[in-house]
Amino acid sequence: MLSWNRWLLAALLFGGSLHAGLAQRRPAAPLVLGVYGQGSFIIAHTPAVKHLAVSHPTGVEVNIQRQTNGSEPWHAWYKYPKVGLALVYYDYHNPVLGKSYAASVYINKAFWRTRRQELNFRIGTGVGYFPVRYNQDTNHKNTIVSSGLNATIQTRLEYDVALTEHLGLLLGLGLNHYSNGATTKPNFGINLPTVLLGLNYHQQRPFRPLDTAPEPAPAELGRNFLNVSTSVGWKQRNTTDHRRYLVNSVTLAVGRRVNRKSNLVAGVEGFFDRSLQAQLRDTARAGDQLPDVKKAGAYVGHELLFGRLAFVSHLGFYLYNPYKSNKFYYERLGLKYHFTDRVFGNVDLKVHRGSADVIECRLGVKL
Repeated sequence: MLSWNRWLLAALLFGGSLHAGLAQRRPAAPLVLGVYGQGSFIIAHTPAVKHLAVSHPTGVEVNIQRQTNGSEPWHAWYKYPKVGLALVYYDYHNPVLGKSYAASVYINKAFWRTRRQELNFRIGTGVGYFPVRYNQDTNHKNTIVSSGLNATIQTRLEYDVALTEHLGLLLGLGLNHYSNGATTKPNFGINLPTVLLGLNYHQQRPFRPLDTAPEPAPAELGRNFLNVSTSVGWKQRNTTDHRRYLVNSVTLAVGRRVNRKSNLVAGVEGFFDRSLQAQLRDTARAGDQLPDVKKAGAYVGHELLFGRLAFVSHLGFYLYNPYKSNKFYYERLGLKYHFTDRVFGNVDLKVHRGSADVIECRLGVKL
């Protein structure tokens, strides 16, 4: 089941994002191909990883980007961003950490553009693979990575200047993050501030969007909707208990399309985390009456829309929380994709005060 969970994560991230962007097949939509070298260091964000923040990882990225051109309404709403697929290799120059391989999809937004120069902000997400990871017997010092597959999040500021008609020099500053979302432990994750230098090949420069008539406002604008969904996830309780416990939730949410780019949402939901039952059994004395581990909460949130794809952010508060295993609030970040007008799926990361709680794989219906 854990393997199914991870491959569902990969399928939704790649399938949904690629359909929203890279699936453009119009010949007029130009490509950008890039190759970059990367130099990094590891942030010692907690004392438990300080002994590993001594090397300077280096990496290589190759990517392919599609310059959106106005063939879909959302292209113009966001001033014609690029959407891309990147393959990233890192050597951590430390036998405890080894190497990593990642694939991510991203959106790259130009907020300053001339005939020869671009200043872009890029954000993406995907899946990373670490062949070397934590092992209690053979690699117990690796407190950063405890599973082969990890989620990755990338943010980056890029400056691209033309060297020739098609070739551009790219300079960049970024941050790469890898984590398994507490699926296995230890799960302190790795944060890599990065300097980039590389080359871009632009199929078309300067970019010229399609000459299309302005699209009418979306039919859903100003309308309310109701979402019903359920999620599953798995998490490891600690490094000594290797069992992975099932985490469920059920959510009822209402929302409203407030403009071309945004939905506002609010909802109530219930959670059942079976790892908390095991935690209570380990700490309780014989004869103790154990509190209920189920939780209920309410949240407000925002959905940033890119066609069928949306970036989700929620802030929630527990209303029913007899076993106070965490703070009274939680956050959620994720990707949502509408397979049809009614059926959607999410991959979300639920967080308590900056610490990953569980990766949720969600399936729901819009009413």
